[in-house]
Amino acid sequence: MTSVTTDDISGMGPLVARLSRGGQWLRQADRTHPWVLDTAVVVLVFLMFCLPDLIHGGVDDGDSPRRFRLAFTELPVAGMLALQAGLVLPLLWRRRKPAVAFGVITSVFVLQWSLGAALRADIALFVALYSLALHGRLRQLPWACAVMAAAMVLVALRVSLAVSVWDALFFLLSTATAALALGLMVRIRRAQLAGLRERAARLEIERDQRSRLATATERTRVAREMHDIVGHNLSVIITLADAGAYATDIQPARGKEALQLIGETGRQALGELRRVLGVLRETADGPPGGPELSPQPGIADVEALCATVRAAGLGVVYRTSGDVDALDSGVQLTVYRIVQEALTNTMKHADPDTRVHLAILVEDSRLTIRVQDTGPAVSPGPSNEEGHGLVGMRERAALYGGIVSAGPVAGGGWSVEAVLDLTPGSGGDR
Repeated sequence: MTSVTTDDISGMGPLVARLSRGGQWLRQADRTHPWVLDTAVVVLVFLMFCLPDLIHGGVDDGDSPRRFRLAFTELPVAGMLALQAGLVLPLLWRRRKPAVAFGVITSVFVLQWSLGAALRADIALFVALYSLALHGRLRQLPWACAVMAAAMVLVALRVSLAVSVWDALFFLLSTATAALALGLMVRIRRAQLAGLRERAARLEIERDQRSRLATATERTRVAREMHDIVGHNLSVIITLADAGAYATDIQPARGKEALQLIGETGRQALGELRRVLGVLRETADGPPGGPELSPQPGIADVEALCATVRAAGLGVVYRTSGDVDALDSGVQLTVYRIVQEALTNTMKHADPDTRVHLAILVEDSRLTIRVQDTGPAVSPGPSNEEGHGLVGMRERAALYGGIVSAGPVAGGGWSVEAVLDLTPGSGGDR
């Protein structure tokens, strides 16, 4: 009893790799030149099964027992060649038209055995049955099996002088069943591999689609954050710069104060930008390894936001109702950004005497944000479309099943109201 060593197993690796590469090369060559393999099969069958009959004069040669010679009819060379051609040549289209090839070969096979001749080229019938099971339509197999069984019965009856009919039928039908089973097995295996390849391709497409969707979602989130940060702080800086330039000649102290406020606002904006960009770098490069980033703003930071707006020259009245500090960080960030965007829009269109009333109200599972000013009733976007700020507010509110409405107020001014649903599980993917 021999044992397989580790060296033997390791030595099989290169051999398997070479065989795999050889198989891939053969499949590629067959897809490019399919006629080469079909011709090779015909040539191989001729050399292995037709040529011996031509040399030795058929299966019933002189070395066979007398009962075999009595059972078979000896054919002339021309007749033998004609029957061999009818049996072997249809194999050229066994893959393109397997049913036609099987029908032609079966017809020649039945004619040959009707004449009482036995040829080694009869192996072509089993090859044709295998090809029909592999490449043909499945609904063609029942009639093909019936025709095959009838042909085997004919052969069994013709050789009854030499072999028992039941023995002959058992051997012939077993061979036909093996050819049929082999063709079906290869067909099923190929279908499984094709299904796996299709599934792999589909999964790859889905993975790319999910990646693109995640990228688009992240871009939208980052664009929204950048819009909120840059838009608001630049509006404050511009307002302070205009006020400082006006006050420099009249009240230099007020101009200096405006410059200080511009610096503080710019540093705050720069810090928030660094936080957003730092998060992006962590997402792209892996686990965070740099300095700890500041937390996202929340409702506690709204008062500082209002102070910045007051410094820019607007009067802001801010009040809250309910337990706002108990809200989770995601809701607080959404509230902060909506308030920030609403105040930014107010600053863009505000008059010197504009006053803003800001209220954040929490009632059970409902949170209401109301920002109302006394300035001109000017839409925050172009006349034919909504501004990006209002769209961003609605997108943020939609994450929590909320809605945002904006419009002029009777008697003058502009109002923005957002309502969020605080029911657990009511929001979208956060």
